[in-house]
Amino acid sequence: MNKPLVGAFLAALLLGAGAAPVVAAEPAQRAQAREAAPVAGPAAKAVTFAGTVALSNCSGSVVRSPDSAPTDPALVLSNGHCLESGFPGPGEVVVDQPSSRSFTLLDASGDGVGTLRASKVAYGTMTDTDLSLYETTSTYQQIEDRYGIRALELETGHPKEGAAITVASGYWKRTYSCDIDGFVHRLKEGRWTWKDSVRYTPECRTIGGTSGSPVIDDATGKVVAVNNTGNESGRRCTDNNPCEIDENGEVTVREGVNYAQQTYTMVPCIGVGSTIDLDREGCALPKP
Repeated sequence: MNKPLVGAFLAALLLGAGAAPVVAAEPAQRAQAREAAPVAGPAAKAVTFAGTVALSNCSGSVVRSPDSAPTDPALVLSNGHCLESGFPGPGEVVVDQPSSRSFTLLDASGDGVGTLRASKVAYGTMTDTDLSLYETTSTYQQIEDRYGIRALELETGHPKEGAAITVASGYWKRTYSCDIDGFVHRLKEGRWTWKDSVRYTPECRTIGGTSGSPVIDDATGKVVAVNNTGNESGRRCTDNNPCEIDENGEVTVREGVNYAQQTYTMVPCIGVGSTIDLDREGCALPKP
């Protein structure tokens, strides 16, 4: 995993990650393509920190489904391995557990503008995916009225290979820009296995504390995944060293490469009033 805390402060000293926001270098192939091809249509809006949050040990974001109402309780997205109760075990699913966890809400520049508070862990797991959803005590409208910040919208479809993306870490106030390099049939790390994971191109060298960051499609501004792990030292299928397993069972290790878990699969699970209903049509999240 992109560890919540271990190694994070050392990384800050080495990389200066805790200072002003830093944007990773743009992939060379994307820059070359833009120089070679004429501009068609309006340029994509720059990704900012607006709507991201900092947890005590991870990153996250305020998110909504396309059908969310302004009066619905706002949801905060992060990783399952960022839960305050610790890592859920394989096969474990957390639903409707009381929580009073706080989140620092960031504006476009990465400045903290207020504190949101959870009422419960609506959903959390590390089985098949690695995500958590907190229900907060504020509605989407209350957040917008008080802070002028709108929730990030969740994409409803599968992301595309080659898409330009930005990983926005509220914990470090740092962004990483790269492309979706491809998708992994099975990503195995220690005791956990995740399905159809997003693999980044090498430019997104995420570190501890970036866990839970929204992965934003640069073209649409929508959340397509949640950042969660990377292979740190080239080991095979161990903690902090996930390996890729294809449909034929072949294992590939990519040292230094980082990954995320897609989020479109959870959109059908979000019902009226931000309730997480695992029996809704189209919902494929693991059940308890």
